[in-house]
Amino acid sequence: MLALRPSCENCNKALPPHSTEAMICTYECTFCRDCVNDIMQNVCPNCGGGFTPRPIRPKDGLAKYPPSQKVVHKPVDMESFQEKLNRFKSIPPEKR
Repeated sequence: MLALRPSCENCNKALPPHSTEAMICTYECTFCRDCVNDIMQNVCPNCGGGFTPRPIRPKDGLAKYPPSQKVVHKPVDMESFQEKLNRFKSIPPEKR
């Protein structure tokens, strides 16, 4: 079951369960669409994978499987991320 984290790990923008701005990698690292596109260039700073839109959980399912309340806010350290970004940004996620 997806955790549906409440905010972007980088900028801390609110990403409620119904948000179409939420993007996740295969490990559920969660970022907003702006950070994924403008800063990370579709390279997860944690695992190097790519991102996909986070699915929307139907309202009926939210009562039974509520979203996470745990905020993971760890802004990307661009200096340390730069090497990973340079290595992966030109490689499609399915070939990394």
